Amino acid sequence: MEFLQEKDIVASPSVIAANIDYTSEYLSRRCRKLSQAGLLQRVDASNYRLTDLGKRFLLGKVTKEELELSN
Repeated sequence: MEFLQEKDIVASPSVIAANIDYTSEYLSRRCRKLSQAGLLQRVDASNYRLTDLGKRFLLGKVTKEELELSN
């Protein structure tokens, strides 16, 4: 999430993996879970972007209740 916020881009788990220290398989699983939680948005078959909720989460401005409601 921090990578997407810092770069302000839409990216695939493979692109993110190439730029940080995790495998693309791990990032694929994480992106799916973060998307289900409303923190990322899937924009097509393989790319994600940070949602407004995700941006607020990174700023520490999201409550546990908000995350539960987004599921």
